Amino acid sequence: MAQRKTLTVDDIWALDRIGGLALSPDGSQAVCSVARYSMDENKGFTSLWLLSTFGGTPRQLTQCGEKDGQAAWSPTGERIAFVAKREQEGKKDDSPQLYVIAPDGGEAQRISRFAPGIEAFKWFPDGKRIAFIAWVWPELKGTAAQTKRHKEFKDRKESAYVTSETQYRYWDHNLPMGRVPHLHVLDVATGRIRDLFEGTAYELSRYEPSADAFDISPDGKHIAFAHDPGEPKKIDNCSAIAEINVRSGKVEALVQDKAWNCEAPRYSPGGEHIAFVTAHQGKRHTMHHQLAVLERGGKHRVMSAEWDHEVNTPLRWAAGGEAVYFTAEDQGQRHLYRFELKDGTAREAVMGGWVQQFDVAGDIIVTAADAMDHPVRVHAHRGSDPALRLESFNDDKLKAFRLGHHESAQVNGALGEPVQVWLIYPPDFNPKKKYPVMHSIHGGPHAAAGDTFHYRWNNHVFAAQGYVVSCVNYHGSSGFGYPFLDSITHRWGELELQDVEATTDWLLKKPWADKARVFATGGSYGGYMVAWMNGHVKPGRYQAYVCHAGCFDWTAMFSDDAFTWHAKDLGAWYWDDLPKIHSQSPHAFAKHMKTPTLVVHGALDYRVPDQQGLAYYNTLKARGVDARLVWFPDENHWILKPRNSQLWYSEFFSWLKKHDPGAGRAKKLKAKA
Repeated sequence: MAQRKTLTVDDIWALDRIGGLALSPDGSQAVCSVARYSMDENKGFTSLWLLSTFGGTPRQLTQCGEKDGQAAWSPTGERIAFVAKREQEGKKDDSPQLYVIAPDGGEAQRISRFAPGIEAFKWFPDGKRIAFIAWVWPELKGTAAQTKRHKEFKDRKESAYVTSETQYRYWDHNLPMGRVPHLHVLDVATGRIRDLFEGTAYELSRYEPSADAFDISPDGKHIAFAHDPGEPKKIDNCSAIAEINVRSGKVEALVQDKAWNCEAPRYSPGGEHIAFVTAHQGKRHTMHHQLAVLERGGKHRVMSAEWDHEVNTPLRWAAGGEAVYFTAEDQGQRHLYRFELKDGTAREAVMGGWVQQFDVAGDIIVTAADAMDHPVRVHAHRGSDPALRLESFNDDKLKAFRLGHHESAQVNGALGEPVQVWLIYPPDFNPKKKYPVMHSIHGGPHAAAGDTFHYRWNNHVFAAQGYVVSCVNYHGSSGFGYPFLDSITHRWGELELQDVEATTDWLLKKPWADKARVFATGGSYGGYMVAWMNGHVKPGRYQAYVCHAGCFDWTAMFSDDAFTWHAKDLGAWYWDDLPKIHSQSPHAFAKHMKTPTLVVHGALDYRVPDQQGLAYYNTLKARGVDARLVWFPDENHWILKPRNSQLWYSEFFSWLKKHDPGAGRAKKLKAKA
């Protein structure tokens, strides 16, 4: 038997990545997207696959597109619609369009020709119409006018982005200049399109509007949607829920309160109720989103107020309307919950790992979930029967590798409270030997290091280099209750550093920990943390840092896409209380920075603009601190291209080894042998 090898960056790019998951109306089949990447071509290809919920061999449904996605079954199950950019009938799509294909196979057919493109969609219950989201010029009327303006905009010679909007970009892209997202109705047979919001001030969220932003009533007469009633439009405004009559276009406000954010409406099977998520952001901007249910024609009620968990979207009703399904985090994992409306209790319907996606049809549930030691797998769940695995896309590939053991531990952290830590050990770990320790600090801050298989920061790829990897769910992390999450507000860096340092102290007491070989790495807020540590931790405790897309200067960070949140997070605007802002800003402690640092940033990062990384790197160089810069002109907050990812891991490991005295000793011993 061939000896199994350790996991590398090339290996994780060779794995199939399972995405969007949707059940057929009768629950007998599921469709998912599968992305496969080519290191040689430096890009990925996504196709749709059919999975039987009774088991069997998956079947590839689409093959001609590059990024076929967002698949959804028609109400009768006879067709599957999806969004793609393809070439058909001699015409190549300039923007994403809607296609349909029979689950039995055959050629997919384009059913939309809308120049601005399709963002997301849902079938009407009659199967004859589709509601979709598209970015349009709100002052124009009719499809022809939109098509004409789209061509003019595409053919323009000027390159400037001109705006008077408060919010004009998001994560890695400028919001479409002069356009807003409207709801449209497509007649599948004729291709005729009607803009439901035309001539009104209504629009959907400008920040990655998805199919969760609206829902169609079971009788097809109304659409409930979330929208921002505030002016100007801002990322931190509270959304409201409204309902539009599809025929007349009349809009009725259902839930609107400037202090409560309301999103993701979902009609009950009978149409008499609408479930949605809501958060009392007037009380605190960090408040959990909770489950709420509106009785149409009546009032709404928050159902999960006594349940200290964040309710994630999407929402799915049980067949009888007595319960709602959703995912929620708990102690570093994400489970699928069934929330009973009658008594307000939540129980785990499917346990994580990390449930990435799910769907419900009748009494059948399908989940796409990963865990620390495996990528996403798809299972069907029927009542009390054991979960049935529906695919084995990566099984043969994973058999070639040996992964180290991982475990969850608790450390006494800041405020004397327990803090959860994931530990990932190298393959063939021997507790009698000495190992270097590496912190992998998660971003957010209101996120978590989870029981999940991460491609960009893969803990087993890190551990395969010989490190014991530590992932601390510091104060501020999600999934550990609201007081824990909110505890860092207006004092960023303070409690999180105590948690990381307490974990380091705890780790260095282990007999296998090499005290002279300790490193800290992090991305986004984790990058902020290692920059913060460089100004606050005594030099020599950590041999080197890696700062990926990290915040360095909170005043200069005002160029980001989320600047309206700053005063809420930090406690003041910089012009009102600069000392308070500086007390939470790594750059203000630059004179103490002496630890070697690798700085990584992408030019298309608008959440943490790349000048943050460049300023940090320049500061270290000006101070004579050993530093290295890896700057990607074509990447954003995340490194998404295969060859760039390959380089990222190479630079990451080379930097740590350069500053690892143990790595040098190992080379000498090998040479003598």
